[in-house]
Amino acid sequence: MTQGQIKDLRVIVGEEDCFEDKAHLSAYCYDATKERKYPECVVFPHNEEEVSRILQYCNTHKIPIVPRGAGSGFTGGALAVNGGVVLALEKHMNQILEIDMENMVARVQPGVVNMQLQKAVEAVGLFYPPDPASEHYSTLGGNVSENAGGMRAAKYGITKDFVMALRAVLPNGDIIRAGKKTIKDVAGYNIAGILIASEGTLGVITEITLKLLSKPKYTKSAMGVFPSIQSAMNAVYKTMASGVTPVAMEFLDNLTIRAVEEKFHKGLPKEAGAILITEVDGNLEEEIAYQIQKVQEKFYENGASEFIVSSNQEEAANLWFARKNASPSITIYGSKKLNEDITVPRSKLPELLERISEVSKKYDVVIPCFGHTGDGNVHTNVMVDGSKEEELKKGYEAIEEIFKITVELGGTLSGEHGIGLSKAPFMNLAFSQEEMNLFRAIKKAFDPNNILNPGKMAL
Repeated sequence: MTQGQIKDLRVIVGEEDCFEDKAHLSAYCYDATKERKYPECVVFPHNEEEVSRILQYCNTHKIPIVPRGAGSGFTGGALAVNGGVVLALEKHMNQILEIDMENMVARVQPGVVNMQLQKAVEAVGLFYPPDPASEHYSTLGGNVSENAGGMRAAKYGITKDFVMALRAVLPNGDIIRAGKKTIKDVAGYNIAGILIASEGTLGVITEITLKLLSKPKYTKSAMGVFPSIQSAMNAVYKTMASGVTPVAMEFLDNLTIRAVEEKFHKGLPKEAGAILITEVDGNLEEEIAYQIQKVQEKFYENGASEFIVSSNQEEAANLWFARKNASPSITIYGSKKLNEDITVPRSKLPELLERISEVSKKYDVVIPCFGHTGDGNVHTNVMVDGSKEEELKKGYEAIEEIFKITVELGGTLSGEHGIGLSKAPFMNLAFSQEEMNLFRAIKKAFDPNNILNPGKMAL
């Protein structure tokens, strides 16, 4: 970019919201992958109109532009791989515009933090279920762009299941509305559906209309201890097929259990093959009691040696502690974590995890696993010494084999983290050439000059 171009952008947003200094470029050059790709300037738009003017300008001058929320993504989706502009939406475009009690929807700007919306709607008796692990800092614009999931996805689904409408700016500056507040809408193509999970490659989301639910009155958590991964995974899909749908069904394997116990000393069963942590909710105490009884029955039928039920919020928090602290704990196994969020049909979970164990032995790498087994989403973590090139090579070879196994079992490369940069080289494992050509044609239709988040998803 030229100094003249940066000056022109400064005219659009003001002197105080366009930066090219080292501090800002460094602060906006990375995400949770810890990879670094430096932009040439960082711009903080105030509103949709400014977003439109910025995109129109960048399109005219063929300047790459990367939309960014909190930068909490795990696949490099918000990295400026070709330099250009980072369009940072968290500073000014961060307002809850409306909580519509009658229609049970919320309208928000993309920079609103997920937990901010959860708290605001719960204060009036409503409920926004999608709860990614990053809920305390990730933005809703990022959640939509990556189609974020979370622990409650087993019962309530993921972000796409709650998006009713979007406003977005196309790369040429055109402003569009996709979807409506209405429950039913089959007029025209589902453009909102195309924008969801597009990782900022097709348009910049400027407003989101989200479906809300009434907040359940009661919740209860429980933990089952299992002798093996296979018995725990069998319990997952047998429970889900029993007529009870837990809010969450999370698991930790033995490696993860040991890591959490070594780091936090919570009294976890270190010899267990796996633990399952679950939660049910409802509006009647009798309903809660029935669900817990049914879960307990299925757990014991499938080999559980212990079943612990919380009696209050403090006990529930203790049960969930291990799952919520699994990711930082497993760093005891290596300085670099190659973290993937593969997803398979629930019935394939036992085979998936058995084959991951075989991959671990084949490549002589430690692979602790945990995740959202209620929806078949497993976080596999190939742990290596990041300073040793040979270990990194083995780690990436193990990841590629795990991806191949996942696709073979009818699964997908990513359940919630997206493709971004890190998984782009593996897209050909999951999609045919014809399908990739279709993706590229869609990208070309929206963004013929390829200015918007170029290089992501192998597009």
